[in-house]
Amino acid sequence: MDIAKIPLGEWVDSFVAWLTVAWAGFFSFITNLIGGLLDIITNVLSVGPPIVLILALTLLVIYTSRWPLGIFTLLSLLLIVNLGYWDSSIETIAIVLLSGLLTIIIGIPIGIWCAQRKTVQRIVTPILDFMQTMPAFVYLIPAILFFGIGVVPGIIASFIFAIAPTIRMTNLGIQKVPEDLIEAADAFGSTASQKLFKVQLPLATPTIMAGVNQSIMLALSMVVTASLVGAPGLGADVYRAVSQIDVGQGFEAGLSIVFIAIILDRITQNLRNPAYRHVIKPKIAFSVLALLVLGTAIVGVIADNKTTVNKNANGIGAQTEYEIVGIEPGAGLMELTNTALEDYGLDDWTLIEGSSAAMVAELQKAYTNQEPIIITGWSPHWMFSSFDLKYLKDSKGSFGGEESIHSIVRKGLKQDAPGAYSILDQFSWEPSDMESVMVDITDGMEPSEAAEKWIKAHADKVSEWTNGAQSGSGEPIKLVFVAWDTEIASTYVIGKVLEQNGYEVTLSQVEVGPMFAGVANGSADGMVGAWLPTTHVEYYNTYKNEVVDLGPNLHGTKNGLVVPEYVDIDSIEDLK
Repeated sequence: MDIAKIPLGEWVDSFVAWLTVAWAGFFSFITNLIGGLLDIITNVLSVGPPIVLILALTLLVIYTSRWPLGIFTLLSLLLIVNLGYWDSSIETIAIVLLSGLLTIIIGIPIGIWCAQRKTVQRIVTPILDFMQTMPAFVYLIPAILFFGIGVVPGIIASFIFAIAPTIRMTNLGIQKVPEDLIEAADAFGSTASQKLFKVQLPLATPTIMAGVNQSIMLALSMVVTASLVGAPGLGADVYRAVSQIDVGQGFEAGLSIVFIAIILDRITQNLRNPAYRHVIKPKIAFSVLALLVLGTAIVGVIADNKTTVNKNANGIGAQTEYEIVGIEPGAGLMELTNTALEDYGLDDWTLIEGSSAAMVAELQKAYTNQEPIIITGWSPHWMFSSFDLKYLKDSKGSFGGEESIHSIVRKGLKQDAPGAYSILDQFSWEPSDMESVMVDITDGMEPSEAAEKWIKAHADKVSEWTNGAQSGSGEPIKLVFVAWDTEIASTYVIGKVLEQNGYEVTLSQVEVGPMFAGVANGSADGMVGAWLPTTHVEYYNTYKNEVVDLGPNLHGTKNGLVVPEYVDIDSIEDLK
């Protein structure tokens, strides 16, 4: 039955676009508020040398959970310092604490409301079901559009993903308060607020704290996902390790996350009934802790105000908050950009890690509002067709010269599938060809449809690729690619050509490190997205003896810092 597709995605896109414009002021306020709170928490956690916070957390864990866990806390945190992940751990703890604070401030009142109003519960419950089952990555998409790239959308996504247990457990805890106690409170003439604060909440506290504990754990589980939109911390270190196939770094960063998870879990589990409450009353201990935190925060804010450096408010740095919007951690382009920052002495600038999609979303938002923005760019890319952009001149050559994109296959492919090998070897096209496919995909066409459209329009060029190639008879061919717009376009096109010549093609999206490793170990047959001799040189040098380089399939690529034409700078040196 041929039924027209309901344009649900288009409706959602239109609604989000309207929200982005209509509520821009509100989103800006939330961004500034959350960013300010995060800075305060980070400053409190970063006060003094690492040993200060390590001893404070150790004492807190000993007080709440007894001395054996305190020793574990001391040793694990010292190990994190030794491994070099202390700063990342501070950023991760700050993100988790702020996400947890938001779940408490918003989740507990909603849970109370649900317990008191059945209608509210019936409305909120399916919303919570939706929030808990929707993939966490989906929350990042509108978060980028509403709050921009950086740590704020990561916190918002973590908060949405983690708030459900707090709401559910608060509702459950209040509903499970024995009816006879409620009747007794009513008999003594208690008001609704007295009954809530003196009967229901005290009795429901263990259940509520269990919900808070689970929310904090869920927020911590989001640190890697949040790194896709620029959230710093251990999540970005894990993501970088995955991209670079660095097992050691991945294990170290992952172990640091495990240590932090155990510490936060034990503290939140035992806050209500500390192990040594008979030695120091909880009210006294937590009051002292609160005063220390508050005092440190106030001193930190005052110190920040005193050390603020007055810079040119009209300069490009001030207008962009000294931020360059980048792509995935560990990408070759990010390494080149870090090199450029060092070469040009741009110490005040920060390279924001995220993803290619997040970078483009940030560019689109800035371009629509004619705001200045600096991004890490490469060509060919459809954004040069959709936006009026320019590269900043690189007089020091930090980004290298023009590159080529190579086709690389596994050893043995020529013997196993000679026709596929020949097609991949003869595959070659121009940047304009690639950009036309990318534009169609960006305009909403499925990648496979865009590939078919280009192939039909360029039959002569495709025949050159297949000339003399033996047709396949259903042999499986697995191609791997990075989720860059360039590689999506090229991989789908060559994959469709192989398919039309009798091969059963599978396309697998991976990170750049697994892309090279997959071809090298034979779990993938080939790729057509190796940028050489600069962007992917480290990966190429690692695996070059285990793969077959078929040479360039496209010439004339370029990397660098990119700005819209309306931005009044022309060189990287203008960023000083």
